Amino acid sequence: MGKVCIECKYPVPVLYTTSQAAYDRKTGSPVRLTQCPRCKNFADKYVEHDFVVLFIDMVLIKPQVYRHLLFNRMQVAEDDKPDRSMIRLGVLLLLFDVYLTWARLEKQAPSPSSTSTLGILNQKPIVIQYLFFLLLCLTETIIFHAVIRFITFYYYGFTKLNAVSMALLVSSCTKLFPILMVIWDYDVPAAAKSVGWAVVVNNIEAMRSEDSYSSVYAIYRKS
Repeated sequence: MGKVCIECKYPVPVLYTTSQAAYDRKTGSPVRLTQCPRCKNFADKYVEHDFVVLFIDMVLIKPQVYRHLLFNRMQVAEDDKPDRSMIRLGVLLLLFDVYLTWARLEKQAPSPSSTSTLGILNQKPIVIQYLFFLLLCLTETIIFHAVIRFITFYYYGFTKLNAVSMALLVSSCTKLFPILMVIWDYDVPAAAKSVGWAVVVNNIEAMRSEDSYSSVYAIYRKS
């Protein structure tokens, strides 16, 4: 399967052309974006944008950026093979999740002398504490992905399950916001709750974009 227009999801052969004939006098660039034959917009404007713009539009929950990432850049919906960059992103998100969960629970933890689970955990070496939160977050992530994959397969008939996980990973980039704690100090529990809700909303939008794969694939089969 080829590329799609991020505006209307219509299939296009290429996203841009790079030749002397495609030289754009206005921008001075040999790259000319492809115009969608159906909606007449640029098929994928994000071809010329860097990751900062992509990240901002992901935070703004624009469906076009998810179509660009899932259909045109990674094409995970085509062959259903895990992308290496997404595996690295998953590891990074897991580590940030560990940090955020650990910081949130430390703010709510009782005194070290307490007999509660958190109180006992605070008495353990730092390595044991880290491994505990790493296992906790890893288990939560695996269960979450397994549930979503189960729902999309048995209730919606979507068989590209690795593509589902990739969509969830891409839309969870808002978990990286806690890196701002290096610069500013803020309320960790409140920030964690806000980030959690932002991730949920982005997950929903990404899954909506991923769900459109079946209709795009049907158009390709007809063409």
